[in-house]
Amino acid sequence: MPESGLSGAQHIRTTDTAPQGTPPTGRATTTAARRTGLLVTLVLGGLTALPPLSMDMYLPALPAVTDALHAPAATVQLTLTACLTGMALGQVVVGPMSDRWGRRRPLLLGMAVYVLATALCIFAPSAGLLIAFRLIQGLAGAAGIVISRAVVRDMYDGVAMARFFSTLMLISGVAPVIAPVIGGQVLRLTDWRGIFGVLTGVGLLLTFVVWKWLGETLPPAERHTGGIGDALRTMRGLLADRVFTGYMIAGSLAFAALFAYVSASPFVVQEIYGASPQTFSLLFGINSIGLIAVGQINGKLLVGRVSLDKALTFGLVVIVAAATALLLMTSGAFGDVGLVPVAAGLFVLMSAMGLAMPNTNAQALMRTKHAAGSASALLGTSQFLIGAVASPLVGIAGEETAVPMAVVQLVCAVGALVCFLGLCRPQGVSPRP
Repeated sequence: MPESGLSGAQHIRTTDTAPQGTPPTGRATTTAARRTGLLVTLVLGGLTALPPLSMDMYLPALPAVTDALHAPAATVQLTLTACLTGMALGQVVVGPMSDRWGRRRPLLLGMAVYVLATALCIFAPSAGLLIAFRLIQGLAGAAGIVISRAVVRDMYDGVAMARFFSTLMLISGVAPVIAPVIGGQVLRLTDWRGIFGVLTGVGLLLTFVVWKWLGETLPPAERHTGGIGDALRTMRGLLADRVFTGYMIAGSLAFAALFAYVSASPFVVQEIYGASPQTFSLLFGINSIGLIAVGQINGKLLVGRVSLDKALTFGLVVIVAAATALLLMTSGAFGDVGLVPVAAGLFVLMSAMGLAMPNTNAQALMRTKHAAGSASALLGTSQFLIGAVASPLVGIAGEETAVPMAVVQLVCAVGALVCFLGLCRPQGVSPRP
């Protein structure tokens, strides 16, 4: 990659963290920085969007996969769990690798393996092999998740970093909006295997974009030279930071509440409430728009005016309230409420994630400049492992009740709020020394 990619990234970091009174260096330099910043934003947005694309395009096809492979719903849901588990474990490996060898090489390797694994999913003859291929897909796809966050930490600090995470949520949030719609339309033309064909093409395109335009953002002088032992010591030191761990667990439990919805909603909306795949895709897209809108309110209006901890507290409280309402509705406390009130509760829950997810990531990474790759790996691994545990629990009572989904969401939401208030102690958080 040309050296200009690195210098452009470094320039963005300098200008975004400079004092407000710093004089401009010239119109040409400012324009170049903006163009570089936009390009990096689009590339990182694509990397962040790949996991929801891999998950959400596949969601409308879950009932069809169940029929085609003659497997029970709980087994087919394990294809989601396997992908999540792979993404969690892969980040533990890729994060320290990116701290040692830079961001670019591990990312390109991971993308290449992702494309191969996704192509193999097209030809999976059984649920067992599909689960195996999805595990490999998740392991490789982890590179995009963990390295994109590390690149943001390389380039930004403080409020600028929080705003960039909200911008990434806008870009990556488009993926959940369009992915189920695309998946539903693909099912009109072909079967569920065609969805993996589309994902293979997306992976190839994104790999080329990364190779062509994403420069290295971690200079050699800032890389870690130790081996596995050094990486483990770094992670142990990060986990010993009570506040970092609090943000990590709170964000992971919030993510688990979100993924309980992702995993259960195809069956809840289509099987329990009788909606079509297209209606499910529309509702899923509306919920994703809510998440995007609140994320942009967070990044454009709240950040810099309201403390990140206050915004995060409000978001977690709303998630708890929405999960409580969903449990009451799905358990019959209000009688047979139908799809519309349940969909409204899910919309509120998903929208509040726009306050919870970017702020937990930003607050945690602000404390970890010395090891952004390892910190990003811990954040992602925790999120995906807890999400992987939540995924099969939502189907534990079969396909005829949505109560398990609501219970998992409420337990995770309350746990997130308790961990945040108890470990982070937002009134007394001080910068990491």
